[in-house]
Amino acid sequence: VFPSLAQAQASVANEIYQELGQPSIFLFCPTEYCSSLCSPSPSQSCYLQTIGQELLPGIGVIWTGPKVVSQELSAALLEEVEAVLRRCPVIWDNLYANDYDCRRVFLGPYMGRAPGLMSRLHGLLLNPNCELQANFIPIHTLGTWFRSELRSCAHPDHAGMEVVAALGDSQGAQDGSYSPQEALELALHDWVAEINQQALEPGR
Repeated sequence: VFPSLAQAQASVANEIYQELGQPSIFLFCPTEYCSSLCSPSPSQSCYLQTIGQELLPGIGVIWTGPKVVSQELSAALLEEVEAVLRRCPVIWDNLYANDYDCRRVFLGPYMGRAPGLMSRLHGLLLNPNCELQANFIPIHTLGTWFRSELRSCAHPDHAGMEVVAALGDSQGAQDGSYSPQEALELALHDWVAEINQQALEPGR
């Protein structure tokens, strides 16, 4: 019936979206959901070009970055994806995901995301560790990153700071940019307090 997979997917997604009354949040995950799955690149992918053209503008499109698990997200990549999809992507961030190898648990701070990214995102979803208790630091430091991004949006002169600030600048708190190390220290302080509180509860 359809000349391509992308047109079939867009048609079905559009019909469901309209049947549901065009909800404010409706997400579509493309078959090519990261750069490494695109041929030859996101901007030259016929599949993504069709999705961008055919998918109704109110539908959010999920993207994981350069890879399925992306260590870094850059403004340049998001610009490329935004152009081909004709909308800002919803980042499905697999930085902490360990469902592919449950022998590993990721406890480091949220990092590797260039400052000023929030203005290029339609949303951000964090795929956490499978172990609930292991996600205190990931979620806490994501919150610190988010607050830093909100400050950058309120003060545009901060939005163009060097990527090194997002990767560990120790002066982060002084200039308003995000510092993973400082975010980690804040998270550890609060996590210890949470653990101590739980230890005092009856039956613990």
